[in-house]
Amino acid sequence: MASVFPSPDHDHTRCTAEAIAHAEARCAERGERLTPMRRRVLEVLAGSHKPLGAYEIIELIAGAGTRPAPITIYRALDFLRHNGLVHRIESRNAFLACVRDHAAEPAVAFLICERCGAVGEAPAAAVASSLAAAARSAGFTPKLSVIEITGTCAHCREG
Repeated sequence: MASVFPSPDHDHTRCTAEAIAHAEARCAERGERLTPMRRRVLEVLAGSHKPLGAYEIIELIAGAGTRPAPITIYRALDFLRHNGLVHRIESRNAFLACVRDHAAEPAVAFLICERCGAVGEAPAAAVASSLAAAARSAGFTPKLSVIEITGTCAHCREG
């Protein structure tokens, strides 16, 4: 079984490069601009593999120079979310870079390691189908369904 979590010693530089390439392609397709601040926010998130809050992102960006205003970061995050380049981890009020194209996948489950904080994305079509059926049977029309599961990743369990 393939792990949805990167190895602890993997190359973050490659992850960041892939995230930026994916973002540039997505923005070009949609006629959007990946501004320097949007790019920087995505770079910070892609280099983490852990969900980061807006103020954590500010601190990491400020470490390299000028401290951006919170509204600047929130605007960048809104843009990145709207374009499918980051996810919001609801239970953590934090954000995570995404290099997958989820348009073809009906749902994903965010697997959140309680030990190391890493987040993996796993296909969750069967779960989404069951939740949609339960909502329909209750006469409910869902707007957003977020599946977050906490536990221990294989790397922490083995370590």
